[in-house]
Amino acid sequence: MRLVFMGTPEFAAVSLDALIASEHDILCVVSQPDRRRGRGMKLIPSPVKALAQENGLLIYQPEKASDPGFIAELKELDPEVIVVVAYGQILKKPLLELAPHGAINVHASYLPKYRGAAPIQRAIMAGEEETGITIMLMDEHMDTGDILSQELVKIESEDTAGTLHDKLSIVGARLLLKTLDDMEKGIISLVPQDDSLATYAPKITKDEAKIDWSASSRKVSDLVRGLNPVPGAYTFHSGRLLKVWKAKDAGNCGSDKALPGEVINIDNEEGVYVATGSGSLLIQEVQPENGRRIHVLEYVRGYHLEEGVVLNSVN
Repeated sequence: MRLVFMGTPEFAAVSLDALIASEHDILCVVSQPDRRRGRGMKLIPSPVKALAQENGLLIYQPEKASDPGFIAELKELDPEVIVVVAYGQILKKPLLELAPHGAINVHASYLPKYRGAAPIQRAIMAGEEETGITIMLMDEHMDTGDILSQELVKIESEDTAGTLHDKLSIVGARLLLKTLDDMEKGIISLVPQDDSLATYAPKITKDEAKIDWSASSRKVSDLVRGLNPVPGAYTFHSGRLLKVWKAKDAGNCGSDKALPGEVINIDNEEGVYVATGSGSLLIQEVQPENGRRIHVLEYVRGYHLEEGVVLNSVN
């Protein structure tokens, strides 16, 4: 099919790579404008733009995809369908209805669950055991369009938002190709979403990333996994911010008489056990304020973390 591809981050680049290797005709790639990043604040292209450049594809980077002049340029290309994967802008009706087959979106959840900007993180934080990929026909609302295809994906106990992101990006690319092929053959049907079953996945706020030690050890573990690699769950030790990157539910493990957030055991092989509101958490990898990621036992030696110390979720 003749298509326009719209996407920006690495998640979208996986789908674009699959399309490049397919027989579909990519008329152009649309990505967010280059942003300044890093210490030198250099302009850095998005992963999608970088991949498009490597493959000699026509690239557009409008500040606003709703700009009438930009939409007119896309219309001149005469696409059959527009493919949108984590593009990063709200798309309006003139663009969504530009192509005969409309605009389809690869969304990283099993809709109608987890509509919104952070479906991967939210699914893990909520303790879900499975999530999925949904290909939907886009409308003007957030992730409410009719479903074209779906595939469930299991969330493993060791999955972080990073590892689940990578798994879902691969499934999404594969399901996208199958969906486009089925559309071309005319054998696909639209399934309306049941709005009564919808849940939402807004962006993560800074306050949400603070560890509430009065929560259960399972809940804290899910928070840590769900916020790895971005933005990272955190607590405070001696008034200084401490990010927790790797931790797991350790059951009761001597936490019955301890305060939530209290260091109850420092195991020279396993790591640091901290009491929660129910059970204990085994912390294995942390990052001190203005420091790098390190094993928690290295932190113990360098920052004088001792048994009996209480980690606080407020400064």
